[in-house]
Amino acid sequence: MAAARIGQGGKSVLILDHSETIGEKIRISGGGRCNFTNIHTKPANFLSSNPHFCKSALARFTPKDFIALVEQYGIAYHDKGRGQLFCDGKSQQIIDMLVSECEKASVRIIPNTIIENVDRNEDGHYKIETSRGPFVSNSLVIATGGLSIPKTGATPFGYRIAEQFGLSVIPPRAALVPFMFSDEFLSLAKDLSGISVDPCVVKIDKTSFEEAILFTHRGLSGPAILQISSYWKDGDPVHINLLPHRNMEELLKTERKDSPKKMLRTVLEHYFSERLAHGLAKISGVDEQMGNLSDKKIAVVSNLIHNWTVKPCGTEGYRTAEVTLGGVDTNSLSSKTMEARDISGLYFIGEVVDVTGQLGGFNFQWAWSSAVCCADAVLAKVS
Repeated sequence: MAAARIGQGGKSVLILDHSETIGEKIRISGGGRCNFTNIHTKPANFLSSNPHFCKSALARFTPKDFIALVEQYGIAYHDKGRGQLFCDGKSQQIIDMLVSECEKASVRIIPNTIIENVDRNEDGHYKIETSRGPFVSNSLVIATGGLSIPKTGATPFGYRIAEQFGLSVIPPRAALVPFMFSDEFLSLAKDLSGISVDPCVVKIDKTSFEEAILFTHRGLSGPAILQISSYWKDGDPVHINLLPHRNMEELLKTERKDSPKKMLRTVLEHYFSERLAHGLAKISGVDEQMGNLSDKKIAVVSNLIHNWTVKPCGTEGYRTAEVTLGGVDTNSLSSKTMEARDISGLYFIGEVVDVTGQLGGFNFQWAWSSAVCCADAVLAKVS
């Protein structure tokens, strides 16, 4: 995105990529359909040590701007809900679109290239030593992403370059990632693997998300879990409301009156799948006939349904994480240009920066917005 815009501004641009395949992370995103933006994008959808940093770039290149480019290429898309836009076809269409934009500007793309050394000469030019020989440029843009999904070629290269030039890096960690468990909850999760509950409210402290959760053989996943994982720290309890729009205590008291001989697990089947209903009844410790349930026991079940408190032992890590929290410290960069404050001509954009979006297309929009912000700054500087 940055290369195309700089190239279309009349400058000579080269993309060096260590991977053999261009845009691999785009290709696998959104189940292969690429959730390329979210029409509701706003600064509140992003986490950063400086929550104001993303405002300038997001305002200057909006979802509407990217949608216009998508429509220009005749790429059909749909809103999957919550403003999340996906291609009707394959995500390769987005990659092809970006490559085509680069080709229009005669941008050179050289894949399968190992970067051996990066240096800045006394005259301010950047010299990049590679497996394909040396290259020299006035400006250097680092758009190498984070550490999530290593199989796509993710590496800490961008962080190393930042540190080499004296920029701070906020310690990275996996985000938008499933939780794992090692206690008795793990046994239950394995028994319930594959069961989804929608909607649920998942909460840590004052932050909550209402979406689906999914039980897995390792613990918990699903959109609500991925969202809250970005706010989780080791040791934090996670609170789950399995039935956010009903009052379980009132429902159970009504069932006690109308169906006193029914077992609790049978009653819970009215609201949950059979396996989940039986699992909840078992761990409640009061799986009895409804007529035998005191108000105190009903309160225990209600609290389990509406405030099920679990403690993950960790996350699945970068292997399955959608994004990486942390990255190049925004205090080291200009929010208007994405340029390093103390190193002229050095830019960092996208996921490598300490700006992380929530689930739903926000991280791609940050990539596009920060790229355009950077490109316009490069053009303004060298024109």
